[in-house]
Amino acid sequence: MDHKQLGYFLTLAETLHFARASEQCHVSAPTLSRQIKQLEQELGTELFIRDNRSVRLTVNGKAFVDYAQATLAKWRQFKGQCQDSAGPLTGELSMYCSVTATYSFTYDLFAVFRKQFPAIELNLNTGDPAFSINHVQTGKEDVAVAVAPSHLPQGVAYLPLGKSKLVIIAPTMDCPLSELINSHLNTPSLWEQLPFIMPEHGVLKERIDAFCARQKLTPKVYAHVSGHEAMVALASLGFGVACVPQIVLEQSPFLNQVQHLEVEPKGSLEEIEIGLICKQKRLQDPVVSALWQCATQLFSNPYS
Repeated sequence: MDHKQLGYFLTLAETLHFARASEQCHVSAPTLSRQIKQLEQELGTELFIRDNRSVRLTVNGKAFVDYAQATLAKWRQFKGQCQDSAGPLTGELSMYCSVTATYSFTYDLFAVFRKQFPAIELNLNTGDPAFSINHVQTGKEDVAVAVAPSHLPQGVAYLPLGKSKLVIIAPTMDCPLSELINSHLNTPSLWEQLPFIMPEHGVLKERIDAFCARQKLTPKVYAHVSGHEAMVALASLGFGVACVPQIVLEQSPFLNQVQHLEVEPKGSLEEIEIGLICKQKRLQDPVVSALWQCATQLFSNPYS
């Protein structure tokens, strides 16, 4: 088996979906399936149970997750130890972040990092920021941009990059939702009648749940959505209102197709903090350490 196969396996073990896993691995679904079958043949056991509707880990598959994570972590550590101090820093580094973060944080960081360390290969994977911490903890990614949780997991290093307030948005287009908002604007019953587009999980969901609790509101949920950018799109189309970070809205192509709904009292929606995370142990890797140092210099005063 090779390390690329282990990476494919871990991605499929997390998503349990061949199409999504192949997209994240940047290979076709048949290629991914073939690599997994080769791995299973080499191990002499099935790692996944497949049928027409689902993919599930076998007992041996669940046990192999720990092996794959540990093997890849040791491989990265070994490569870091083999660096030639006399030559340019080389190696690979993977980062996970949301699409918005690629514009607001990652772009500037990668520009500085690339200039200082041109021989390092950078791999950027985007997706729902709710998965950032898990991707780092499982060793799938070296570093990630994440929304800071209320309690940072043990063994995870964190560097603040900035903050963003949360806003509730609604469509500007003529639609039944806009008519409902206009007819009940500034009335206590408005929030109880609005359909909400909610995040599936993560810190943003916790913030919205806390807001609803303070408002003594049980929201009518139209849909649960993975990814903040998709929430803006659905809100602009009139499917429901959505609570999103201001930083996401500012980068959205649908910025002019939504309006803000005022929330009372002011400040009842707690802002979020965005930061860079990685495993504390991974900072011993020269490549990861180099990126962390660049980020420390670039975002030394994130709130100034």
